[in-house]
Amino acid sequence: MKHTISRASLIAALALSFQNVQAQDIHFTQFTASPLIVNPAFTGNSMGKWRASAVYRDQWRSVTPSAFKTYAVSLDAPIVNDLTHDDFLAAGVQLYNDVAGDGNLSNLSVLGSVAYHKFLGNTDHPKVLSVGFQGGYTQKSIDLTKLYFGNEFTNGNFDPGTGGNMMNNKVNYFTVNAGISFAQSVSDNFSYVIGLGANNLNQPQESFQKEKNADVGLGMRYTAQAGIVAYLSETFSLRPAVLYQSQSSATELVAGNEFHLIVGNSEFRSFTTAVFLGGYYRSNDAVMVNAGVEFKGLRVGVSYDYNTSSLKTVSNGNGGFEIALTYLAPNPLDFARRLIYPCARF
Repeated sequence: MKHTISRASLIAALALSFQNVQAQDIHFTQFTASPLIVNPAFTGNSMGKWRASAVYRDQWRSVTPSAFKTYAVSLDAPIVNDLTHDDFLAAGVQLYNDVAGDGNLSNLSVLGSVAYHKFLGNTDHPKVLSVGFQGGYTQKSIDLTKLYFGNEFTNGNFDPGTGGNMMNNKVNYFTVNAGISFAQSVSDNFSYVIGLGANNLNQPQESFQKEKNADVGLGMRYTAQAGIVAYLSETFSLRPAVLYQSQSSATELVAGNEFHLIVGNSEFRSFTTAVFLGGYYRSNDAVMVNAGVEFKGLRVGVSYDYNTSSLKTVSNGNGGFEIALTYLAPNPLDFARRLIYPCARF
């Protein structure tokens, strides 16, 4: 009974606050597997001829019968090489969809991005300064027939289907994002990347209300990222990463480390067989673990969130499950001249 009351209270609170809150962007536990969502400057920052990624997330099944489901797919690659010396221009496309709650609140977005990568220093231990821009189209929709509103209760009677008359079931808008990053290979065994991003620069209107309120718009999302690849031996490395995001009144800080072990040929570290195990913490929200394998450019990772926030009473500690796939197509030219992106942590 306690859990039933708690779940009912949560759903009621979400329904009552639905028209007033500012929406937040999606997030993933395996954020390094969705680089174009994290920062447009990461477009093309891989060690392959091209890169394809896919992430699927399933969350809050223990809280509501309608689990929150999110998927994202992306493709990015260099499109113009050797602009000046080793500089290159890259392009990519990102698609994601999020379906949440009993009302099937859906967020379908398609984004295109470009990034310019400027190589600095020598080819043995290069540095890269990258600038990226991204723009795209979003359609959000909701099934109003599955929602209940306070004004549907009149004089003790319930008249369903009337409370949503002042709302649209769809809203469409364009958004613009930008980012910058810097990566450096300090030595053969240590490299790092840092980045800053700003999303929703045009702060598009996204209200479902038929009479739009000028104060209701998608808040700008600011991000900061850092990642390191540090080899302690020829085959074993530590790969810490941190992501900070701020949007409207919401903030998120995720930090952790991945232990990476090469079990194949260590000559070409990015395309050999390897296994990994990691642990991350999302501030005031969850403890996460991830694990997976890499084989001939294909990386398969799974992760699970254990909820630690005040919602854990309702969720029983259960959070979200994710599976992520990333494929890097080998570039014969890079194998020949050994010029690779200094740190592809994202």
